[in-house]
Amino acid sequence: MKKHNFSAGPSILSQEVIEKAADGVIQINNSSLSLLEISHRSKDFVEIMEKARSLSLKLLNLENKGYKALFLQGGASMQFLMTAYNFLENKAGYLNTGTWSTKAIKEAKLFGEVIELGSSSDQNFNYIPKNYKIDKSLDYIHITTNNTIYGTQIKKIPKTIVPIISDMSSDIFSRNIDFSKFALIYAGAQKNMGPAGTTLVVVKENLLERVKRKIPSMLNYKLHIEKDSMFNTPPVFSVYTCMLNLEWLEKKGGIKSIEKENESKAKIIYDEIDSNELFKGFAAAEDRSIMNATFNLKNIDHKEIFDEMCLNANISGLNGHRSVGGYRASIYNAMDISSVKILVEVMNELKNKV
Repeated sequence: MKKHNFSAGPSILSQEVIEKAADGVIQINNSSLSLLEISHRSKDFVEIMEKARSLSLKLLNLENKGYKALFLQGGASMQFLMTAYNFLENKAGYLNTGTWSTKAIKEAKLFGEVIELGSSSDQNFNYIPKNYKIDKSLDYIHITTNNTIYGTQIKKIPKTIVPIISDMSSDIFSRNIDFSKFALIYAGAQKNMGPAGTTLVVVKENLLERVKRKIPSMLNYKLHIEKDSMFNTPPVFSVYTCMLNLEWLEKKGGIKSIEKENESKAKIIYDEIDSNELFKGFAAAEDRSIMNATFNLKNIDHKEIFDEMCLNANISGLNGHRSVGGYRASIYNAMDISSVKILVEVMNELKNKV
């Protein structure tokens, strides 16, 4: 029986990708060996890593534009530290739009002065700050394009000559924007790309080596580039599954094609939230994410009934983050529109139950 998986992360993958990944665990490339037991220096895995890196640049339309793609160990939280280590010499500006940007700010303050360009903490991060000023003397600015917990998303990338670093963990490869506006993009795999264990970093190479401090080898982007993202043993299964997922996305028509699907899914669920008198959206309408729709019941007494209806409809992973409460429907690339329609049917049917 099909489960409708709205988990915020680790999150849904297409059945095609899961089956191919499972096949690779049993045997990779007719070698009679599992992906999990071959050397990361073997021809088979080197080809996997190179394809994952090249597909990343191709899908982001960053080929031959001076960018390098890396698949590094761990989650995006390490990049809070690593980006500042490599880029922060004097002062940086951070747009504070939620839990993850707050944590990024904390790490950056270890290396230099950090200013908040704007913050939406006054409304529990339910909107994106706008009309903030960017000092041209900043080493870089940092933004989080999509806020998984709160269901907000930056719609307009700032116009500035200052390098932009972006955490795109929960909306990477989901919408078509000019990715060449960024000095560095990072994204933990488990939101919209693959299983947990690796983080994609896409960096403009000529912007590196601007800080005077010595950078430890494991935290040095330049060294990882020189070693072709193989400085140490990579998380082989996560990288392999990311590669399969990028192949799947390319076959579907790339980012432009998937963006249309994502917008259609988001419209269906937001239309129901706005038209159903039992629910209310959490995020400001103009800043709503097409990846994570957050909403609450107006009457908490209806929670038990709604939760039971969701369970009976095989809806999984819908609970909101503890800091927001309510519900969060994560509708990442692999989420089929039929699952969104099932959720909306349950939301609509609640009116007949209360």
